[in-house]
Amino acid sequence: MYAVTPIRSATVNPGSAAAVRQVPPRTTSAPVAPLRAADENSEILAITRSTVQAAMEVLAGVRPIHQLARRLDPRCLAVLQHRAALIRREQARSASPSLARLHRNSIVRSVRACEVAPGIYEASAVVVDDIRARAVAVRLERSKQVWRVTEFMVG
Repeated sequence: MYAVTPIRSATVNPGSAAAVRQVPPRTTSAPVAPLRAADENSEILAITRSTVQAAMEVLAGVRPIHQLARRLDPRCLAVLQHRAALIRREQARSASPSLARLHRNSIVRSVRACEVAPGIYEASAVVVDDIRARAVAVRLERSKQVWRVTEFMVG
């Protein structure tokens, strides 16, 4: 017995009572509504969550740093790259098993954000990895309709 119902053919006889509903094509002339505050807040939370997760993967050595180049400003990118290089160097120098698990299997548990000025948000995230829980602070600023991380601090 299968748990999935098989898909039946969608052929319809021309004389049958079943009718196929025609969906009118979408028009592209509809105006795009600006983001409401709730939409913007959820967008900030999603950006923060994905950026923090990606940054933790960079620190763990499982993601290349250049994938964050569009989201982080150059100074934050350089600081993150420097920290990742220090972690790699220390892991190569030491044979500590806890150091080898540093930043491994990081999961963002929660994200909070608040608007501090128009177009500027500050957010915090709680990240749990194999060894411990840590806090991450992020500042996002809107520039040219794109959110960029201008401050990034990992506790």
